Amino acid sequence: MPPPKQLDPFRSLPALYGSKLRRLRRRAGWTQRQLGGKVPIAHSRIAQFELGKEVPSKKVSDRLDELLGADGDLIELREYIERAPIPDWFRKYLEYEAKAIAMHKYLAHSIPGLLQTEAYARELMGRGQPWLSKGELDAKVAARLGRQKILRRADPPLLWVVLDEAVVRRPVGGPAVMRDQLLHVLDAAKAPSVEVQVLPFSAGCHSAMGGSLTLLSFRNAPRMAYLEGGLQGQLVRDGMTVARHSHRYDLVRAAALPIGPSIAMIERIVEEYDACTS
Repeated sequence: MPPPKQLDPFRSLPALYGSKLRRLRRRAGWTQRQLGGKVPIAHSRIAQFELGKEVPSKKVSDRLDELLGADGDLIELREYIERAPIPDWFRKYLEYEAKAIAMHKYLAHSIPGLLQTEAYARELMGRGQPWLSKGELDAKVAARLGRQKILRRADPPLLWVVLDEAVVRRPVGGPAVMRDQLLHVLDAAKAPSVEVQVLPFSAGCHSAMGGSLTLLSFRNAPRMAYLEGGLQGQLVRDGMTVARHSHRYDLVRAAALPIGPSIAMIERIVEEYDACTS
């Protein structure tokens, strides 16, 4: 049996959580399988928690804290993870985003963070994480807007975005906020490094129905995929899997309206929002 993987509790908050969880489990004299059975969850999930690759839900974390006699330490540590302005699982993605020379995105539910206005971002995050205090929400909004500086670099990456029609039609924050957000997208699309397409409802079922997808390209490194849904994300590095996600993206882009008609559709929707606010 191979020795357990060494943990670096200083790598991230989830790694610190995992290190503490392993120490408490060993103190109790339980295997991962035994602890999983008491929760109950699969022992493989316990392994992922201990490696810092996954953060347990609040319910599971509360149960682990109770079983291991952590006296609230695991509960408190999970709250720190959840309330961090930039979650650790997303921080790694941001490192790669800053190095990318091209980003190809399909967005199923919202405008990409790199193109969001402050009002739109605040509404989106405030609704999605209603437990945040005003200060926490302010910090998260500031962190998101801060990412947009990469589009203002002297050598900005190519940003090619395919937006589901639902993204441009759902009035996040109301008609006025949404109108300003779409105007911001239209303005950004004037840059030679930004391309925007819309995948219309009439396209029907498509290859990326599972959720949002990002492909990152680098000057001297293999392409990478990033899958995001809810409050979690996953970086994919395996070459074959990345190639399959790239194929999915190519099919979505081919099914979307061409760039000119996409811009025209967004302009028409802006007019609709204008009518609602006049």
